Amino acid sequence: MLKKRSLALLGAALFLAWNGLLLLFLWGRPGPAPGAAPAPPGARVLPAQLLQLAHDAEAELRLQRELLLQIQRLQRQRTPPKTPKTPKTTPKPPQKEEEEEDEVVIPVLVLACDRSSVRRCLDKLLRYRPSARRFPVIVSQDCGHAETAAVIASYGAAVAHIRPPELGEVAAPPEHRKFQGYYRIARHYRWALGQVFGALRHRAAIVVEDDLEVAPDFFEYFQAVLPLLREDRSLWCASAWNDNGREGLVDAGRAELLYRTDFFPGLGWLLLAELWEELEPKWPPAFWDDWMRRPEQRRGRACVRPEVSRTMTFGRKGVSHGQFYDQYLRFIKLNERFVPFTRLDLSYLKKDKYEQIFLSQVYAAPEVRLEELQRDAGGGDAGPVRLQYRGRDSFKALAKALGLMDDLKSGVPRGGYRGVVSVVCRGRRVFLAPPADWDGYDPSWS
Repeated sequence: MLKKRSLALLGAALFLAWNGLLLLFLWGRPGPAPGAAPAPPGARVLPAQLLQLAHDAEAELRLQRELLLQIQRLQRQRTPPKTPKTPKTTPKPPQKEEEEEDEVVIPVLVLACDRSSVRRCLDKLLRYRPSARRFPVIVSQDCGHAETAAVIASYGAAVAHIRPPELGEVAAPPEHRKFQGYYRIARHYRWALGQVFGALRHRAAIVVEDDLEVAPDFFEYFQAVLPLLREDRSLWCASAWNDNGREGLVDAGRAELLYRTDFFPGLGWLLLAELWEELEPKWPPAFWDDWMRRPEQRRGRACVRPEVSRTMTFGRKGVSHGQFYDQYLRFIKLNERFVPFTRLDLSYLKKDKYEQIFLSQVYAAPEVRLEELQRDAGGGDAGPVRLQYRGRDSFKALAKALGLMDDLKSGVPRGGYRGVVSVVCRGRRVFLAPPADWDGYDPSWS
């Protein structure tokens, strides 16, 4: 279309140029010489006729050109603009950051004081976390220890370093003067958790102490159990720790196993903002972990805990002066195999389903005596068995014989659910259980 229009305009221009040259030629002809015979009448009329024809042709060309321009304007008004063709390309997969936009942020709160070995804890956290945006690390440092502060500062923007405003001693009763460390820890926990849930307004958080080392699937585990805490109100926390997770007492080949427990484990645990809103107004001045294990705080709720621990402690020195460390804690088995928890169906941990499955397994297992168990190890292929206790002293004796931690808090055994503690003994699953008609914990057991 454009080519035809260009040719028409070119032809019109050539026609006008030719007529112009013709007129110049006629006007430039010399007049008749003096004395010459006058030109015949027809000869004088010819230039005038040619000039009139040229004027008429020029007027017609102007008219045609104007009509052509009007037609072009009308066509532009009626024809919609052409949409440029989108090049055919293979759609790119969404970028990782775009995929993370709708995912929950779960900060890791590290409670630190005067251990420069906090580097060991932070190195593993930063090594294994899948996303800095989804799992920001916040280190709250009490004590004002300069060497520890320098270690934390060496990580730069990889961690956030916060400090409580109060670093001095806490007022405590005279009889508790030797427990000043426990008072300062409780104060620090309250301030740090208040920052995470109050000032920063996070909806969930993982609490880690500066002497813990985490497993490769530490973040995967907590990411998977978070929806359970939100859906099942009979759960109030999830812990990475198994109090009886010593080598030989757990099935390392079943690292995907998770349990409900009535005992608050701590040592790498997840809580929701709603729980902190409940606990903060009555937070204790000291011994916060034992306070959490009291019936008035637990209120019949349970925690999730793993078969194989996702944390281990390397802190022999502390306010507890190494209590339980040499005998139990340093032997805790840390999981080494990554378990894709977010791809597993964890609905079996919801209360009704769990109690139906777990309790039927426990009381379907044959009851044996300790001597029978010790005499016949059975091996890994043997089925589970049940050791039954009938009182506090019976429990403590059997727990000690199996190599378990035998202390009780408000009557609840470590790792227990409805009084049942699940362990492995010489390759065989053993349920240390009360009678089937068990009707609750006795807080006087300690």
